[in-house]
Amino acid sequence: MTPSPLSPYLPLAVVLLLAGIMGVAIPFITSLLGPKRPSAIKSTAFEAGSESSGPARQRFAVKFYVVALLFIVFDVEAVFMYPWAVNFQALGWFGYMEMLVFAVTLVVGLIYVWKKGALDWES
Repeated sequence: MTPSPLSPYLPLAVVLLLAGIMGVAIPFITSLLGPKRPSAIKSTAFEAGSESSGPARQRFAVKFYVVALLFIVFDVEAVFMYPWAVNFQALGWFGYMEMLVFAVTLVVGLIYVWKKGALDWES
């Protein structure tokens, strides 16, 4: 009997199925078994140990979103650098130059954003 071409994916399917079941079952079980003593103090919003101030639905400056996007860009850079560093010797000079071009491109982008003032928090 020949194995199915999908048989290597059976463990992955089992893990995804278990994750889905647990994602539904855990909140349901905790709502059934968890303590149910609501109070006014427990219902208030908690913000780092201090009373919350201001409305929850307020506008944020675009600068916050720019910084978030910059964080994602540099996080992706780190993700790409790890496999490059693992295979550094096997890639040789060509791989070194590729990463140099990649890093220089990101540094030029960082300098541009810095000059535009996107990282200044005073304004």
